[in-house]
Amino acid sequence: MAVAELGSVVLDCPEPRALARFYADVLGGTVEGDDDWVDLKLPGGQALAFQAAPGFVPPKWPAPDDSQQFHLDLTVTDLDAAEKAVLELGARPLDAEDRTRTFRVYADPAGHPFCLCAC
Repeated sequence: MAVAELGSVVLDCPEPRALARFYADVLGGTVEGDDDWVDLKLPGGQALAFQAAPGFVPPKWPAPDDSQQFHLDLTVTDLDAAEKAVLELGARPLDAEDRTRTFRVYADPAGHPFCLCAC
C-alpha cells in the first residue's frame, strides 16, 4: 500500500509566472496562480508548479561531481525544430552538440536543466 501520492512537481525560481509562461509556450496549457505560486495546467491533466525562491541559484551543469540532477524530459518528434523553438523562447544549450544522440540538454530561463528527447 502506498504511503502517499504525488501532488506536484515544483520548480523553485526567481519569477514563477515568467517561468510558467516559458513552459506553457513549450508544452501548452494554461497558467494559473499568484506571484509566489503559479500552476501550469497541461493538456491531459498533468501539471507543473512554480514557486518563488528568493536568492535562487540555478543548478550547475554538469555537476562538478558528475552526479545526476533532477531534470525534465520533454518528448518531441523533431529535435531540430524543437531546439529552434526552445532557443527562441529563451532556453540555452547545455549539452546539445552531439547530433547523433536522441536527446539534447538545455537550461530554461531560470537555469533548470531539461532534455528534449526524440525517444
